[in-house]
Amino acid sequence: MAFDGTWKIDRNENYDKFMEKMGINMVKRKLAAHDNLKLTITQEGNKFTVKEASAFRTIEIVFELGVTFNYSLADGTELSGTWNLEGNKLVGKFKRTDNGNALNAVREIIGGELVQTYTYEGVEAKRIFKKE
Repeated sequence: MAFDGTWKIDRNENYDKFMEKMGINMVKRKLAAHDNLKLTITQEGNKFTVKEASAFRTIEIVFELGVTFNYSLADGTELSGTWNLEGNKLVGKFKRTDNGNALNAVREIIGGELVQTYTYEGVEAKRIFKKE
């Protein structure tokens, strides 16, 4: 599928403001802005495997479209939610387990790049990846 492959972070848009809204302290925000994140995505039917490798951690997330699962952000924030395919977009709808606030994410391929858009409490950020 279109998302399959290894994607390396190229640039961020409004990522610091987004992390600030999430309650992440300045030191962690500065480190996260230079995390050298690499995503390796494989899809088999409705099952996705996403390997996240960064300066901070390497984890593998396996999920099925429409099936609720738990996920922990690099800063330790716990989320619960689902990914669904809507047209050519992967749409994630998550809730923080600490305060119940919604965190939404969209992954889409735009001009050969993987664009991840996050929205939390009215603040939107993008992380743009290039295929390796």
